[in-house]
Amino acid sequence: MSAIQNGILRKLLLGGGGKSRLWAALVALCVGASLLLVSVAIWSDFNELLYGKDRNDAIGSTYMVVGKRVTEQNMGTAGATVFTDAEIADVRKAPQVQDVGLITANNFPVYAVMGGHLAFETDMAVESVPDHFLDQMPEDWKWDSNSHDLPLILSSQFLDIYNYVFAPSQHLPQLSERSVKSLAIQLKAGPAGNSETYLAHVVGFSDRIGSVLVPQSFIDYGNRKYAQRLTGMGPSQLILKTKDPSDVQFGKYLQQHDYNTNSQNLRWSKIRSIVEVVTTATGVLAVLLLGIGALVFILFIELTIARAHASLVLLREIGYSARYLSRFMNRRFVPLVAGTLLVASLITMTGQLFAANALKTQGLVLASLPGMAVWGALVVCLVMLLVLVTMAIRKAISNG
Repeated sequence: MSAIQNGILRKLLLGGGGKSRLWAALVALCVGASLLLVSVAIWSDFNELLYGKDRNDAIGSTYMVVGKRVTEQNMGTAGATVFTDAEIADVRKAPQVQDVGLITANNFPVYAVMGGHLAFETDMAVESVPDHFLDQMPEDWKWDSNSHDLPLILSSQFLDIYNYVFAPSQHLPQLSERSVKSLAIQLKAGPAGNSETYLAHVVGFSDRIGSVLVPQSFIDYGNRKYAQRLTGMGPSQLILKTKDPSDVQFGKYLQQHDYNTNSQNLRWSKIRSIVEVVTTATGVLAVLLLGIGALVFILFIELTIARAHASLVLLREIGYSARYLSRFMNRRFVPLVAGTLLVASLITMTGQLFAANALKTQGLVLASLPGMAVWGALVVCLVMLLVLVTMAIRKAISNG
């Protein structure tokens, strides 16, 4: 098509004005598409934080420690908070639970002594978990009955409490993880007069379990040799590996059985519900706006072609086919649709980049570009709008 011919057709078919209505339709399309893409991005990002390969234990941890809630009714009852074999088997079948580990506590006295500037003497409770539930596995995490060196894994929270609460109040030096690992602690196991002394040292820190951990072999040995009450009693706590700790049904299961866990572990259940409501509401609003924008845009096209009825009749009489005229109108309006969705995608990409940088300061990893779900939604919107626009143009040209 020559430039002169193109100019004549533009003047005959598109010279009716109505640019304000066109811009209103394009703005509605852009807002609707942007909201839809943003809602999909929020949903996608939340799932990426929970399940993505770069997820953080801070929010997407699949491990949690649970125990029976201590109440005024059961606090004086022996064994009231102990899990039975039947209860452990039931937990294994709970929604989202993939694996269950027993947390074994010491049933014998443990006493820790340390000299120097940090001198202290205290009774100590120690626990053990199956090795595959540890968030880190130190190289020297092993012990046997012939060894007097005992490795410990300390909760990171203990070090934080010491550094930011206890040490300043007692005018004691604050300690780094490396300095703590260099300290030697005398640990006495067993009742007075029949105890053994071990040289204990911290070999790692855990963000997953809030206690002092020792190898399973040490707990088993001490419980067999020193236990002052019958062993064989079930554990008071379990560590669970879950597929989705934010699952609503899993949260209901814990509540129904009156199981207690760190409230931080369940906060994502509430946040997930909020995210789902927000994204659903935003998505519905986006679809409505997108539909209104598409309707206004199509009505504008039909009105433009209707106003050029006389020109269409003339053009057909001089040999222009309906197909040819439809292609001309498509070249006018299809780029507008594509450009509008391009703007919507740029807005979404900017929001994604901003969110990624904001979460990075919180130690969370999020992709700087939207995920495949967003691009899939963009392609679906583009195809649907192009089909609607081309069909509207073809129908209006044919009826004109």
